[in-house]
Amino acid sequence: MKKIFVFLFSALTFLNGFSQPASVYRTGITAQQNLNAIANLAPYSGGGIGFDTRYQGVVGSPRLFDTLLTSFLLVSENEYYIRLETDLDLVGNAVLYTDPGTKKLFALPSDNVRELVVVKDNKELIFRTTKGLSFDKSLKENNFYQVLAEGSVQFIKIPVKTFVEADYKGAYSSDRRFDEYQAVTRYYFKGADNAFHQIQLNRKSLIKAFPDKKELINQSWGKKTSENNEEMVISLIEKF
Repeated sequence: MKKIFVFLFSALTFLNGFSQPASVYRTGITAQQNLNAIANLAPYSGGGIGFDTRYQGVVGSPRLFDTLLTSFLLVSENEYYIRLETDLDLVGNAVLYTDPGTKKLFALPSDNVRELVVVKDNKELIFRTTKGLSFDKSLKENNFYQVLAEGSVQFIKIPVKTFVEADYKGAYSSDRRFDEYQAVTRYYFKGADNAFHQIQLNRKSLIKAFPDKKELINQSWGKKTSENNEEMVISLIEKF
């Protein structure tokens, strides 16, 4: 009887141990030790994949106004203007507009645009495209330009935005942790050769471009009657 009891007790102990699997979680070690175990999976594993948290996102946007404004659009095949809410995509060279009915946002490439009149701060800003125009240095794209003066001298500006990528990886990086749309404005006047020449908004550049107007430029520039150099140059050119 004693032998039977011992046998049954041993059998139950064995079966109980077999039916209960061992815990997969190792007790008695710290969280750091668990992480170290992952990081040191040898010889063929690089361990857990980490995330680089230094990236700070995108600064700016490819758009000129960053809002939709009441505008009047003249497309290539039409003779009448269409009233829309628009903005300009300076990277994609397109007019962004919302469908009046669905309010969905669409993009019209600059190749299909003849003129866009944007109403901003109770002023009408006229935009056209550089397609078919001659420049002292050829442009790679069909950019939008704003008409600033159309008298005896045509004066325009081309707003441009370029995308600059983040640069923070590697030993010789600039530690630039964000992508950015950088804005640049280039000014041009139409010369006697019918080509547009780039100009800086300062006295020296103006005199070089219009040497016969040197006296008028010096007099006007010294008075500084305008709030900024762009307005100063516009007022000067209108007197030429």
